[in-house]
Amino acid sequence: MKRLNNLPERSFLKLFFLCFSLSFLTAAFFMPDRTQMLPGLLQILSQPTKSYTNFFAVGGFAATFLNMGLVGLCCTALYCLPGEKDPSTATLVTILTTGFGSWGIHILNMWFPILGVVLYCIIKKEKLGNHTNAMLFSTGIAPFISEFMIRYPYAEPVGFRLGGILLALGVGIAFGVFLPAGLDNSPLVHKGYDIYSAALPVGMSALLIQGFLYRAVGVPVPLAAADITVSSRTIANTFCICLFSACILAAFFIGCRPKDYWKLMTDPVFVRNFSGTYGNAVMLMNVGLYGLYILMYYNLIGAPFNGITFGVMFCMLSTCNSGSHPSNIWPIMVGYALASHGTRLISAFLGMPFVQTLDAQNIIVGICYANGLSPISDHYGWRYGMVAAILHYFMVTTIPLLHGDMCLYNGGFTAALVCLLMVPGLERHFKPKLERREARRLARK
Repeated sequence: MKRLNNLPERSFLKLFFLCFSLSFLTAAFFMPDRTQMLPGLLQILSQPTKSYTNFFAVGGFAATFLNMGLVGLCCTALYCLPGEKDPSTATLVTILTTGFGSWGIHILNMWFPILGVVLYCIIKKEKLGNHTNAMLFSTGIAPFISEFMIRYPYAEPVGFRLGGILLALGVGIAFGVFLPAGLDNSPLVHKGYDIYSAALPVGMSALLIQGFLYRAVGVPVPLAAADITVSSRTIANTFCICLFSACILAAFFIGCRPKDYWKLMTDPVFVRNFSGTYGNAVMLMNVGLYGLYILMYYNLIGAPFNGITFGVMFCMLSTCNSGSHPSNIWPIMVGYALASHGTRLISAFLGMPFVQTLDAQNIIVGICYANGLSPISDHYGWRYGMVAAILHYFMVTTIPLLHGDMCLYNGGFTAALVCLLMVPGLERHFKPKLERREARRLARK
């Protein structure tokens, strides 16, 4: 088993992605509605998937797990294409896209924008494998694709139509062709403080698509129709505890020692690639412990375990190899709690109804993407991580108005906007954590 820790990073991640995807496929056959798995999957494929669509309600539990597993296998297959890939980004986008498999992405709508990135590779004469991450990031507009195929420009679904399919194909390809350029330039905007870097070009593109094909031409933005009350705390907890515990045990067996993981948790420098820096076993340990940490938070606040909140746990977990761990995430969670309780007091003083509680659907989703701001916690300290989280809390429920709730990367896009507001001030007026620590050390001498 310990030889797994010595595998080349890319080979280990292939194995990890495969096992991760198969866990969802296996779980599908243990769901109480497994006899309706295939009809449920067809139902998911044939309905609009606007952001915040609960696949547990649309197709059932078994069909949702089946879809997540199939999406994960598609991601794994694309990762196996020959070419250069950043391992930490590949981990992020593979787990992220699989997580969306329960509330926005399915094995049909994911391919249209991917074709655009393929066309980009053909035009630029570059290897497909070099742009696997871009292919998967392009699926952030998957709800638009489903809308165009099934509903646009009507208020209710009318089924698959040739015109809608051609529109979806055209928008998907155009988006995919231009996305790689946006991905390369996005870090220059937020300066590396948003782990969900791809959310900026995806979010801006979604804003443009919604503005042109809906607002400008007078097509009303449809409401999400899925019932978010369909959920199961038992199914979600059982699956997550089994999966994350298996990761922890596997990490121990292949050589992770407590002091190795402690080094990751206490490293004063923000590290963007855990598997490359600390080893495969330590990265796998972070998957398990960080996953249980997220699950514990969900249970503490009494979150509803529907398809959206279940999937968004894995969207948050996606940063497990690119910078996030329990010790730099807690300021984000505390900041959200402070913002929620403070807003409750202000609402009570004004006599207004208060809806943005910590267990509210949009706030649960929001906090799972606010973890993308963990570089601020690491670089400037926990207090500034709290401030970043508070700003994210106030903005995350407003940004969907810009893209009509059809950008899956809404929370990451909000994190990028927080960086635009906050980072210039931090760089101008405050010193990084390590500089302050060094100044105190010199002052004591």
